[in-house]
Amino acid sequence: MGTDLMDILYYPLGFVALLGALVTVHEFGHFLVARWSGVHVVRFSIGFGRPLIQWRDRRGTEFVVAVIPLGGYVSMLGENDGVNDARNNDDADDASNAEVSSDRPLLSHAELTPYWRIAIAAAGPAANFLFAILIYWGLFAVGSQQLAPVTAAPKADTLLAIQGWNQPAQVVGIDGDSVSSWSDIVMRLSGRLGDSGHLELSLIPLDDTRTATLRLPIQQWHKGEEEPALLASLGITPSVLSVVGTVSPDSPAARSGLQPGDWIQSVEGEQIDSWGAWVKTIEQNPRRNLQMELLREGRLVALRVAIGERQGSEGTTGFLGVAPLLTEVRYGLFDALLRGCEETWDKTSMTLSMMKKMVVGLISPKNMMGPVGIVQVAGESVKNGAYMFFTIMALLSISLGVVNLLPVPVLDGGHILMTFIEILRGKPLSEKFQSAALQVGLALIGVAFIAVTYNDIGRLLSDPDRQGPAV
Repeated sequence: MGTDLMDILYYPLGFVALLGALVTVHEFGHFLVARWSGVHVVRFSIGFGRPLIQWRDRRGTEFVVAVIPLGGYVSMLGENDGVNDARNNDDADDASNAEVSSDRPLLSHAELTPYWRIAIAAAGPAANFLFAILIYWGLFAVGSQQLAPVTAAPKADTLLAIQGWNQPAQVVGIDGDSVSSWSDIVMRLSGRLGDSGHLELSLIPLDDTRTATLRLPIQQWHKGEEEPALLASLGITPSVLSVVGTVSPDSPAARSGLQPGDWIQSVEGEQIDSWGAWVKTIEQNPRRNLQMELLREGRLVALRVAIGERQGSEGTTGFLGVAPLLTEVRYGLFDALLRGCEETWDKTSMTLSMMKKMVVGLISPKNMMGPVGIVQVAGESVKNGAYMFFTIMALLSISLGVVNLLPVPVLDGGHILMTFIEILRGKPLSEKFQSAALQVGLALIGVAFIAVTYNDIGRLLSDPDRQGPAV
């Protein structure tokens, strides 16, 4: 019962932690540049609605953590966009109180130069991109070990099978870029949705050490599909095959002559088709000598292996001292920072490309994710460990930065666009026009919110056991 409760709590807790961090970083970008500009910040709010926690600093800025964790805002003195008034009708009173308690004249948002206003608007998305760089920097510097992206032999009528590929292999590259994990592969393939031409796949057969590169023809690849099966259509089937990754020193495996890279084919004449099947066989045969057949550098080798033993909660089980094929991703501090910048740039480009494809109809809008989807992804990422949680956080931070730069009124990109128009005209846009534009922007955001929520609920109803995007 306790475990079931924790599984349920992963989702809201993961959502609050994930979105709370992203919103706080975004709004802190606005806040920091606003303070640099000299404008008086009336309120810094994380969330909307009734305040749960609030305090005021010595400059008169009120800091609020509110009950609805679906965003946040920075309210500045004299900011006349109508949005902050809708968020909280007490802002005017807050500003007045701040003026009374302040010993120095307060600068309003309307008194700033257009360039400072653009800087303030752009600072939120910029903070999200910088946050993603820092996350990737930390992940690359700390490093991680992940199961190597090994695929079983492709099924008939898939792109790999049609090109003549018929054996298990490790995927090591896509379109000339190296990949070291399944998440890398899925992200790279996602960037090719809707494309035509060729998809370049680099593979190392498990019975060889040479890399083979195949050019797979694609034509409007998965255009308009709601849940594209990226891997399956190529013929890639994620598998943990019985390939030895590491051998512990002075272990039964080492003493019996097993080596990294050995691919176990059979034990006592029984075919082995997965790592799990091999482990089960070993555990069931403590203190026995088993005849194994394995592939080593393309040659079939027969080996007599003495199984060790160890004591566990289930009694005595067999033990060898081997681990599956893993890949380790780790860089020095400087190289990790460069990789973090590259990863953020690549993910930003991919996000923009997918948005463009969605507009022109190459990708189904039903692939968009809303609050319910973020709750699900957040919960699954928490359950899968810190590395996955921070990877998702970096990706969503980039998405938040990109979306906020769209030239839609209400969003930061809309404020930047209208301020640029003001610079070109030499005078501000009329209040009537700005008000109408904001109403249109709010309507667009409302429609988008309803659409993504509808998508989320539709996915849950169609497949309640769904754990993530189809691959």
